[in-house]
Amino acid sequence: QVQLAQSGGRLVQAGGSLRLSCAASGRTFNSSTIGWFRQAPGKEREFVAFITWSGRNTYYAAPVEGRFTCSADSAKNTVYLQMNSLKPEDTAVYYCAASDYIGYAYLVRPDSYHYWGQGTQVTVSS
Repeated sequence: QVQLAQSGGRLVQAGGSLRLSCAASGRTFNSSTIGWFRQAPGKEREFVAFITWSGRNTYYAAPVEGRFTCSADSAKNTVYLQMNSLKPEDTAVYYCAASDYIGYAYLVRPDSYHYWGQGTQVTVSS
């Protein structure tokens, strides 16, 4: 069993920054990757980024590349999503998730992730 506890979401003005946290507990050895997804009202859940626990591999969706940065602290079993230059279109519930799949084609898909956090609301005002 793996549990993912999220925090950090709040209301922020456009152009501001937030850092989301995803703390893992339980058996995490077989889950080598943490992904981030978001879902806005009326929209499908979309891929944001992923990072391996080693921190050696990261990948970002085009809408956030250059603004968002993933980092991993394996000693603390915690992954962070630093979000800068936030835009109103970034408003969504953000989820972290754990996967043991391999390959970009799998890791950008929600159904490749075995465990999910509870989500945290990020609201960006214009």
